[in-house]
Amino acid sequence: MTRKWTWLGILTALCFLFVLGCSEYGKVDQGRVVKYDKDKKTVTIIRDKKNDTQNPDYTYLPPLTYSLPTDPAEMGPEPKAGGRMKLDTKASQIIIFDPASQGFKTIDIKILDQQENVEKNHPLVQGKTFPAVDKDKKTVTIYSGRQKLLVTFGMPDEFFAMPDATWDAGDEVRIYYKEEGKSLRFMNVSKTDIYKK
Repeated sequence: MTRKWTWLGILTALCFLFVLGCSEYGKVDQGRVVKYDKDKKTVTIIRDKKNDTQNPDYTYLPPLTYSLPTDPAEMGPEPKAGGRMKLDTKASQIIIFDPASQGFKTIDIKILDQQENVEKNHPLVQGKTFPAVDKDKKTVTIYSGRQKLLVTFGMPDEFFAMPDATWDAGDEVRIYYKEEGKSLRFMNVSKTDIYKK
């Protein structure tokens, strides 16, 4: 009788391990936040197609919306949304996400001042809020921690009607999920990693 129960126990353990081994692993998504709805507990991102923190590629459309984890322990710092996808000073262009068209807009800018190799603790940026939009002077000043750039530029008047957050880079976030659109774990990379936008 003991031998029968021993074999039954082994068989049960093997079945359990088989089921556990066959369970589906989750997936990870990473991108820049373009919308955060605190009340609905959802976040909308533009996926980083390269998954390269120093040279991201935010060109994936359509935007992806995820519900946030129901367990507060699986939720990192709340994300900040922004519209800036890329600042290209060589081409004198800025690429933004346009919520109205759910697509991207490339805007030609006129660079008025550019400071390079500016660290986060530099007096030019430390304790200051960016983007700094001056509607009287028709300028926008942006700081990119990843590029270590402090840039002031002008642009066509029509774009000054857009919200200031348009010129800001949303937080980079990492989402673990098993079911499409439902995050099980949410990490705000911008507020936990050493690099910033």
